Amino acid sequence: MSAFGDSHNRVDAAVIDVGSNSVRLVFYRLDGRAVWTVFNEKILAGLGRDFAVTGRLSRSGVASALVALVRFRALLDDARPERVFAVATAAIRDAEDGPDFCRQVREEAGLQLRVLSGAEEARYAALGVLAGAPHSSGLVGDLGGGSLELTLLTDGEPGAGVTLPLGPFALGVSGPFNSDRVRAATRRALDPIAKDFSVATLNAVGGAWRNLALLHMRMSDYPLGIVHQYEIGRAEALSAAKFISQQSRSSLERMEGISRRRGEGLPHAAVVLETLVDRLNIQSVVMSAYGLREGLLFGAMDPAIRARDPLVEGCASMGGRHEVAEALGVALETWLGPAFAKLEPMFGAREPVLIAAACRLAEFGALLHPDHRADLVFDQVLRAPIPGMNHTERAFLACAAFGRHTGANVMPAARIIARLLTPERYQRARALGAAIRLGCDLSGRSPELLAHARLDFRVNTVLLQAEAAWEKTLLGEQTAKRAGALAGLLDRDLKMRALPAKETQWAEEAAG
Repeated sequence: MSAFGDSHNRVDAAVIDVGSNSVRLVFYRLDGRAVWTVFNEKILAGLGRDFAVTGRLSRSGVASALVALVRFRALLDDARPERVFAVATAAIRDAEDGPDFCRQVREEAGLQLRVLSGAEEARYAALGVLAGAPHSSGLVGDLGGGSLELTLLTDGEPGAGVTLPLGPFALGVSGPFNSDRVRAATRRALDPIAKDFSVATLNAVGGAWRNLALLHMRMSDYPLGIVHQYEIGRAEALSAAKFISQQSRSSLERMEGISRRRGEGLPHAAVVLETLVDRLNIQSVVMSAYGLREGLLFGAMDPAIRARDPLVEGCASMGGRHEVAEALGVALETWLGPAFAKLEPMFGAREPVLIAAACRLAEFGALLHPDHRADLVFDQVLRAPIPGMNHTERAFLACAAFGRHTGANVMPAARIIARLLTPERYQRARALGAAIRLGCDLSGRSPELLAHARLDFRVNTVLLQAEAAWEKTLLGEQTAKRAGALAGLLDRDLKMRALPAKETQWAEEAAG
């Protein structure tokens, strides 16, 4: 299997995922390491619904799946993506008539399904988690309709993995729900591996667990409705799982956003999560919206592209024309990065990555209405489907992007910001936005002109300098206004001057 190529070439890819519960087609656009979902269609066929009783695929599920796959084939023929992955998982792998189903799919839809082994399914789910959050650690748990895959992450790579028959269909979702029976079955499956798989963090993958997280958000009045990288502590995870497992199916179906098909398996998923957290001594559950499908893409990427930071790449891609956003972003990062490095870091080792990402967004919003640009950019950055950042980092980047376009202190979504950012981080985000605004306005968004100016933070001073030949061009009234706003946010005085001749000569020699 050849790898995806150059980081600035766009690649269209598609994944067909035939699971125990859902059958899905997703079209992706890849801008190097940045992965964008451009089309997503699924049906809840329930192929594995009868497996626990009959050992075979659901007849109605097979009929529904085939109709969907014929449609998906037509969509693929029209879109013509460069790469297509068509895979099947637990239900097809384990069912007696799984090979017959694959033959029907080949004959009726013209699709050759690759039936993943349990180990392959576990590995791709873990790769998906890393695609969405490259610094993830601990355990990946992917709960599907038919099975649970558990994979350890070791030094940023998938390690040992197992597949367990703990999906709702394998536990008998069609019969009366008995939490004690499901809990006992889960414990029996976990006991032989508990010692080797006990870690602090569970990275949770799968539709049922995402629905559980959405319910927890509502229960805790959490203001940002984004599941990816939503974190639940041990005590709250146990409490939420127990609450959901005690609800009747009709009660769950009445809850906003929970479909009938999802509702019937949710109590099983809750008990499995509760038992995992308890038996493996999990201290934190982190939700991942990335899983097997993204893992297939990530696994096929060139290693050099996989090593890139997805947040920086995603912001460059979202920031406009990739080449322009990248060139200006790099210039701004080079220009203001050393000055911000003198400040006390607000995010530890993540600080340079967040600064780089914010700089890549400098052009984002250029084509939006100027009267509403700051608000629109704020909202889109806060909710952007870009991997590689947690919720606090989302809020920080959104505030920085807002500050890049306006000096107003009335931030949108104040409740979200107050929940996610400390006052110190909020103030730093505003300062970063003001510095990017200064760099853009000073240079007219020209990397070449920006290179003739210097930004420095002294103990009590923001020092802005320009090479002598460029002083009148760069250090005008507009520049003074923008620089003054930055100095005010950092509680420093502003000093603007021509760069001393000795430093100018040194800079020219270094550039030459």
